[in-house]
Amino acid sequence: MDNLVSILYIVAFALFIYGLMGLTGPRTAVRGNQIAAVGMALAVVATLISIRDTANWILIVAGLAVGIALGVPPARFTKMTAMPQLVAAFNGVGGGTVALIAWAEFLDTSGFSQFQHGEEPTAPIIVGSLFAAIIGSISFWGSLIAFGKLQEILPGRPIGLGRLQQPVNLLLLIAAVGAAVVIGVRASGDGASQWWMIGLLVAAGVLGLMVVLPIGGADMPVVISLLNALTGLSAAAAGLALNNTAMIVAGMIVGASGTILTNLMAKAMNRSIPAIVAGGFGGGTTAAALAAGGEQKQAKATSAADAAIQMAYANRVIVVPGYGMAVAQAQHAVKEMASLLEAKGVEVEYAIHPVAGRMPGHMNVLLAEAEVPYDSMKEMDDVNGEFARTDVALVIGANDVTNPAAREDAASPIYGMPVLNVDQAKSVIVLKRSMNSGFAGIDNPLFYADQTSMLFGDAKKSVGGVVEELKAL
Repeated sequence: MDNLVSILYIVAFALFIYGLMGLTGPRTAVRGNQIAAVGMALAVVATLISIRDTANWILIVAGLAVGIALGVPPARFTKMTAMPQLVAAFNGVGGGTVALIAWAEFLDTSGFSQFQHGEEPTAPIIVGSLFAAIIGSISFWGSLIAFGKLQEILPGRPIGLGRLQQPVNLLLLIAAVGAAVVIGVRASGDGASQWWMIGLLVAAGVLGLMVVLPIGGADMPVVISLLNALTGLSAAAAGLALNNTAMIVAGMIVGASGTILTNLMAKAMNRSIPAIVAGGFGGGTTAAALAAGGEQKQAKATSAADAAIQMAYANRVIVVPGYGMAVAQAQHAVKEMASLLEAKGVEVEYAIHPVAGRMPGHMNVLLAEAEVPYDSMKEMDDVNGEFARTDVALVIGANDVTNPAAREDAASPIYGMPVLNVDQAKSVIVLKRSMNSGFAGIDNPLFYADQTSMLFGDAKKSVGGVVEELKAL
């Protein structure tokens, strides 16, 4: 029976890895998810087989039923615009679960003083459980704040204690680690140890809140990825404490992939991970756009009819989607507009910035949902050299990722961040509800450039107006 369990675990984490490989491309992503789901099902079966007490089976099955009932509805009915919030919530639940597992292990072993079958306390179990408790608690409470900011329940701007922020965070970390050391040394189930464990969870939870609150909306995609990596590491630590191979491997896969993704996103924003965690960026005040002489510049408004004429007589159009397209659910209208332009002989492509929207791949998924060909979606490095020979660049709700100040203004908060070279196109049409700034809270000089015109309004309605005008041409 033990050999069967080991074999099932090996097959399960092999399917985890194979499924993850499928997530590298839109064409194989659905199949990759399905393969990983089969792996998880096998891991659950292996766990049930390894448990001799059938009474625990009832608890596990009941837990699975509750999880399915709570997890499936939001996964099925949440709109794509709210998918980042859903990811943050699910990630937080994972971290909180790991923290609860660590707490349950502490209670089950009388404060790590007495293990199953009379075994002596071992360092891997104690350290793994306490590490999982700290990191899982940080991830849970931090993810709640990320969810609140993405859902706009909390302000997107940084909320912190100023210069006291980092000292307070350091004190909370020292308190959590100190409590863990005391618990590990005492290895006792007495009342004092119980309070030390509660103090550890509270200190780590407050630390999770205090780390994410000062981080502005501009950095939220990176924060979600970082918290996801932390959840994976805490799950691996809990698996080590429970001697559960599937948890160890799955946790390490999530932790490693989340770490790699966090690093890639930070590079795409030209922001170091320590700088992001330090907070204080995003959601600030908007800078005024001034001309060389010091006078305030004015944006030029356009109409759907003028935009349709510009694009209909162009040779090449590049669409730059952003969060505004996601909010308006305009991807289907954009696909219809592109089809009309292509019927007129216009070449249409889509420029995708790595951090456009509120999570990695946000724009790719939206466009794929509208059946936009994958080959038409160009990554930033592949498309940036094409803007100079582009007749019209159509920007739909993208702010910071098209801001030329990132290349030209050393005083800009986003200076050095790789951006799409939209300003190099011969003509630029920007679809926005208003002149409000993006997540970074700074103005975009592109909006006031000579070749730029603004089409104000809801993106779906604006694109729909362009579609009707194209049909009439």
